[in-house]
Amino acid sequence: MKDSRIAAQGLVLLGCGKMGSAMLAGWLARGLPPTSVWVQDPHPSDWLAAQSVHLNAELPQSPALVLVAVKPQMMGDALPSMAGLGNGKTVFVSVAAGTPISYFEQTLGVQTPIVRAMPNTPAAISKGITAIVGNDVAGSGALDEAELLLSAVGEVVRLETEGQIDAVTGVSGSGPAYVFHMIECLAAAGEAEGLPAALALQLAKATVAGAGALAAEAEEDPAQLRINVTSPNGTTQAALEVLMDKDSGFPALLKRAVKAATHRSRELARDG
Repeated sequence: MKDSRIAAQGLVLLGCGKMGSAMLAGWLARGLPPTSVWVQDPHPSDWLAAQSVHLNAELPQSPALVLVAVKPQMMGDALPSMAGLGNGKTVFVSVAAGTPISYFEQTLGVQTPIVRAMPNTPAAISKGITAIVGNDVAGSGALDEAELLLSAVGEVVRLETEGQIDAVTGVSGSGPAYVFHMIECLAAAGEAEGLPAALALQLAKATVAGAGALAAEAEEDPAQLRINVTSPNGTTQAALEVLMDKDSGFPALLKRAVKAATHRSRELARDG
């Protein structure tokens, strides 16, 4: 990892569950020295305990960055322990869902550089995508550091306003679950047409994974890719007439699903 400030001053990982572990593995693989990492986690995994990081040890006086990866319900207990690092040059990056920047400013101080991030679970295999947005104090420098760290587990995009993060949650944050459910349904449909269950699931997994990889790498947009594989009056067209129905197909269904997730994200932020 090329950020010498992080390597020299240290990085604190507050919480190291699945997302935190995925990020830590990515940083270490990219060359961040384990001795530059402090991890605070009350229930460390065997994998974490085997790493050469500072585990539940006394923190450096002025780390370059604190990445907050605790569950939202644990935030009230965990974050105040970091208050001594607020209102300084330490950048706080949060991947906690439903916790707005204002909460961090109230707890850590309004002069604290804060970046809020929304990753998704494919980060576990370095195929995630994370959206970030910072407060005014953070500036471009803090966003650059956050992007450097989060790029270890996939793509990073920057938002114009924090308000956009709820829609990001509805599309990419919760989105992997929609795809997993599609795989379930596609496999079940194949089984209903006479395929063995294991074969139907294998076909469904490989089809979704392959189509996603093609969409990511192809120069054509998804609409053109769909057209490319749709022969007039063929089998794909017959299926798409069902899936693209304006009232009961994917367009209406996914619009409602993303709206529901976005609405719930806003509710969580208000409740928090």
